[in-house]
Amino acid sequence: MNEKDFLSKFHLPWSAGPSHDFPFPAEMRPAAVLICLQPPFDDLHVLFTQRASHLNHHASQISFPGGKYENSDESLIFTALREAKEEIGLNPNKVRILGTLPEYNTISGFAVLPVIGILDESVDLVTDLNIDENEVSRVFQVPLAHLMDQQNYFVHHVERRKKSFPVYFIQYENDVIWGATAGMTALLCKQIDFYS
Repeated sequence: MNEKDFLSKFHLPWSAGPSHDFPFPAEMRPAAVLICLQPPFDDLHVLFTQRASHLNHHASQISFPGGKYENSDESLIFTALREAKEEIGLNPNKVRILGTLPEYNTISGFAVLPVIGILDESVDLVTDLNIDENEVSRVFQVPLAHLMDQQNYFVHHVERRKKSFPVYFIQYENDVIWGATAGMTALLCKQIDFYS
């Protein structure tokens, strides 16, 4: 899937509303993540990070660059770009913002805004990024086409407060993307697939 194909579907009107993975607290804390698309333009890829193994929360899990909103942030889009710069050294001036998905509420009490951006030039994951090893153990890419194929998703339903909720899993090579990260990816997949 190239940039033109992606944009022709992504910018069509949304049919989905806000999404969440479990019943969530009444008071949510704002946060944002960057779903960053990367050329080559004939086959877009998505950047993912693996969280450091020593972290107290979500250690070693696959995620998007991102984090909680700070009072000094101009907007949640700014939050996503700031966090990507802090975590993996991604220059925000190289990211062209395409739009956002509906907020995704998590069981940990965050209302996460997924921000969709694209790099206008390829980034070498080894030489062009400066990974903060206190937060991130590695950065890797997954082809967008793999993420947009619903056959690559596995859904496990869990019961919480007598209601059933889906937990999404996506396998790519030796990595398993799951939880809120996979849920936000599934939301993007639904938007793109809705018009296919």
